[in-house]
Amino acid sequence: MENLEKILIDMKKASCKLAAFDVNTKNNALKKIAENLNNSRESIIKENLSDIEQAEKDGLASPLLKRLKLDNNKIDILIKGINDLISFEDPVNKILGKTELDDDLILTKVSVPIGVIGVIFESRPDALVQISTLCLKSGNCVILKGGKEALRTNRILTKIIIDSILSISKDFDNTIFLLETREDVNEILKYDKYINLIIPRGSNEFVQYIKKHSLIPVLGHADGICHVYVDKFADIDKAIKVTVDAKTQYVAVCNATETLLVHKDIAEKFLPLVKEALDKKNVRLKGCPKTKKILKDIENATEEDWKTEYLDYILSIKIIDDIDEAIDHINFYGSSHTDSIITENQDSIKKFTSLVDSSSVMVNASTRFADGFVYGMGAEVGISTNKIHARGPVGLDGLVIYKFILQGNGHILDDYAKGIKKFKHRKIL
Repeated sequence: MENLEKILIDMKKASCKLAAFDVNTKNNALKKIAENLNNSRESIIKENLSDIEQAEKDGLASPLLKRLKLDNNKIDILIKGINDLISFEDPVNKILGKTELDDDLILTKVSVPIGVIGVIFESRPDALVQISTLCLKSGNCVILKGGKEALRTNRILTKIIIDSILSISKDFDNTIFLLETREDVNEILKYDKYINLIIPRGSNEFVQYIKKHSLIPVLGHADGICHVYVDKFADIDKAIKVTVDAKTQYVAVCNATETLLVHKDIAEKFLPLVKEALDKKNVRLKGCPKTKKILKDIENATEEDWKTEYLDYILSIKIIDDIDEAIDHINFYGSSHTDSIITENQDSIKKFTSLVDSSSVMVNASTRFADGFVYGMGAEVGISTNKIHARGPVGLDGLVIYKFILQGNGHILDDYAKGIKKFKHRKIL
């Protein structure tokens, strides 16, 4: 893209201004976005229908078509999410800790925005609004790249957001920018000098590509291979209810369950009942040899199925000998995203929640709960399976970092090096 470096330089400068914005100004900008989204429903839906029509002609997969749709209900959810975000306290300039190193020498740890964030997301245009507003509230500039199938919708949403914030303050200029091509993405990967963080939301291959072709730190997850484990101490009615929801409530998302693990002691009773419930939702079942002895008419599950994120009405099932095998299977084949145990046994709960290495672990609850909006974060920029900085649904808290401020009174380190003075290191906050 022509002048991309100039755009990034301007965004880097703008990020310093945005970091200092007071919370009232940011909230007023968010209110204006919500207001203009509500007033622009007809135009938004018209552009979205054009995207859907083109996507259907191009043969876009059914799960992606579902993600692409932006109707009045989804706009209502977006507006509610923005209003919730307005009610949250400012995550920036919070004092996280204060230490008195010596008399009149105070070290303060303060939350600050990350700076300029690049987010590459899938065909969900509603994600563009969620990401933009989260970045705005947390004081970050954001470079957006959505799926090409949502180009018209993303364009109008970006225009609404930019027009809204500039009507509040011209200092919001250069804080949001929309990329439109894959070539643009390849280009920004070179600019670690200006971009502080990349959050890719896509396939495992795409995330690995980003990591290999850029020096910019990457936050996010690849696949969403989530599991439900039905323990031998499970309540069967509860297990059926959770399994059906975890698989079918919305199949085209990363926190939908792809593999069902069932303890051998409960399998004969549970599996026919859960199959009956899943048949009503038209779910294709694949099973291991032990499962097929009980559910004879289902498909064979292969080694590849345990590694597959279907994003469709398909569920693989494996009967396991004990909870340790279930944990080993999840930690080996899973993607550290979200996994659930169904059990009434406290020892099983303790072992599962302690040893399953995932960013969200559920107990007697659907994997579909792993979501920033559900967790009360005001939506999310994505799910992180990293073990640094932020993990799980990444909301406001995951979009700030911190810096240290040392306030002295002519202090010099040489006095301490020579033993003339000694540090107190007294925590005062």
